Amino acid sequence: MENTQLNRDKIIIRTSFIGIIGNLFLVAFKAFIGFIVGSVSVISDALNNLADALSSLITIIGTKLANKRPDKKHPYGYGRIEYVTSLIIAAIVLLAGAGAIIESFKSLIELFRDNLWFSPKDFAAFHYAAIIILSSAILVKILLGLYFRHVGKKVSSGALKASGTDAMTDALLSTGTLIAAIIALTTSFNIEAFLGLLIGCFIVKSGIEILLSALDDIIGSRADKETASKLREMVNSFDGVYGAYDLIINNYGPNKIIASVHIEVDDSMTAKEIQSLSNKISMKAYQELNIILTVGIYATNSSNDESVKIKNDIADILKEYPMVLQLHGYYVNEDEKSVSFDLVIDFEEKEPVKVAEEIKSKISSLHPAYQFSIIVDADVSD
Repeated sequence: MENTQLNRDKIIIRTSFIGIIGNLFLVAFKAFIGFIVGSVSVISDALNNLADALSSLITIIGTKLANKRPDKKHPYGYGRIEYVTSLIIAAIVLLAGAGAIIESFKSLIELFRDNLWFSPKDFAAFHYAAIIILSSAILVKILLGLYFRHVGKKVSSGALKASGTDAMTDALLSTGTLIAAIIALTTSFNIEAFLGLLIGCFIVKSGIEILLSALDDIIGSRADKETASKLREMVNSFDGVYGAYDLIINNYGPNKIIASVHIEVDDSMTAKEIQSLSNKISMKAYQELNIILTVGIYATNSSNDESVKIKNDIADILKEYPMVLQLHGYYVNEDEKSVSFDLVIDFEEKEPVKVAEEIKSKISSLHPAYQFSIIVDADVSD
């Protein structure tokens, strides 16, 4: 697992360095063109690429910090720093979008005030060679964006995926500048402000999406469905396991997952057998899925007629409650005349405890000789 993490970090850092080099090249290139032809928009575009180089540098710093060893203050490590990195990149994207919108509004006011529709100042000195050079820069930016996204998905790096989105929006911004330049050359009509406003709004939208995705990771979103499914299938594959329930997956950074699960086993198993089974499950989860798994136990004894009768009666009652998604952990203690089980209730249900009390009342009336205990669970990974 440690080697896998080290390889992942190397890939992220190498990709980010490529981004820094590519963006610094574009900064120098565009700034030179902007000063030569006297275009404020091209110079602004160059500054935007400088911000992209900063985003890649932030990704490198975030990756380094996230790889710090766990300590007493942070026993689960620093992996979630990568999510903070994504937040910073989202802020950079939002600032870039807001800046484009503000400058576009200023240009629109100037156009309306001074009637400059057919007197484009920024593009007066543009020539076709500059347009070809800008087109090449756009191609470089698109390639960088696609590369960031591909690697980001491959190594599950939100920061790289955010940088990829940022690069693609920059390519769009540069395309708008290029279109405005071509129209200004061919028709002498200035549409730069309109394109800048439209593209600025698009960039802000992308920044908000990056921000919300990072916040989901920090707050703690539902476990990845594929990961949960693989883990549950792996646990259920062991002989003696009748079911895997209460699966909780906590993400402490990409590839840093700690989980817990309850397995249902026969109540005749000895402590030695249970420990052996739990160890095997935990070891396989670590080796195959890179998940640190804690295993709890539900004992089951649904073999006698009375136990089966009670469980069937509960199942009939649950048909009246579609918000109840699952029953598990069912156990009848004949010595104490008690029955316990868990109910998984949909998050949409506003009063899950009230639902459980109603179910308890109904089953108690059918079997008054028993004491019923119901634990309400939430659907966190199913």
